[in-house]
Amino acid sequence: MQVYLPIAEISVNIFAIFAMGGAVGFLSGLFGVGGGFLMTPLLIFTGIPPTVAVATGANQIVASSISGALAQWKRGNVDVKLGTILLIGGIVGSFIGVELVRWLRSIGQIDLIISLAYVTFLGVIGGLMMLESLNAMRRSKLNITPKRNKSRHSWIHGLPLKVRFHRSKLFISALPPLILGLLVGLLVALMGVGGGFIIVPAMIYLLRIPTNIVVGTSLFQIVFVTAIVTILHSTSNQTVDVVLALLLMIGGVIGAQFGVRVGQHLRGEQMRALLGFMVLAVCLRMLVDLIIEPDELYSVSQMLGGF
Repeated sequence: MQVYLPIAEISVNIFAIFAMGGAVGFLSGLFGVGGGFLMTPLLIFTGIPPTVAVATGANQIVASSISGALAQWKRGNVDVKLGTILLIGGIVGSFIGVELVRWLRSIGQIDLIISLAYVTFLGVIGGLMMLESLNAMRRSKLNITPKRNKSRHSWIHGLPLKVRFHRSKLFISALPPLILGLLVGLLVALMGVGGGFIIVPAMIYLLRIPTNIVVGTSLFQIVFVTAIVTILHSTSNQTVDVVLALLLMIGGVIGAQFGVRVGQHLRGEQMRALLGFMVLAVCLRMLVDLIIEPDELYSVSQMLGGF
């Protein structure tokens, strides 16, 4: 059964899109990630134009993040002051990213830049996750307890413009979260990801924020940043396909329920290793597409020339 996507301007199999949304939703429930860094490449693999895949991916993240943010809010795991600073940086980064996408489209290089960005980020993050999880499994087999650094201070805590974050029980400079938010806003606009795979470890390991506060605060700012990016892409670049987003969201909601159940039977290091492997697999596929010469060079040049 085919359905026409008005913005992407192609017809796709409705069941294939449902299955894709369900698969990414399953992974979201299994690993606790937004799934945008997997959804956008998968959409590109099926023939969706990269600009539409990025904007629609950001739109889907809005819906999936709202429920998580509300649940964290009820548990008191949201640092509103910290989230607001992250959001300010994210808004600035969003405007920069959307304008960057518009400029890259005008010169016909947006497809290449999106692919290179994904290969770089997925390769680095997937590799680090694999190394960390394999080391964790090795320590578990040898019954080695990792040494913990009790010091909560680093060079970041010596920066100026300090602000007291009562919910996070921290007194740190506002510059790191501001810059971190800007980076996330840029990535959301350029790659269609929520940015949680960067902001969560950064806040835990660099800013020393408690993990439960990190998750809630990250979801809080992701909701607003992805919503802003969606609106900007829709008004400036006209690349949000609502039909595609709706199909993906329906499949994602169903898949997430199964993912949560399966995730209860896996250990943390096993889940991280599996996710790292999948991230590297997507990275490798995108790298192959960049290297291998396409069968029809004319169709590629025609597509780029249409931007």
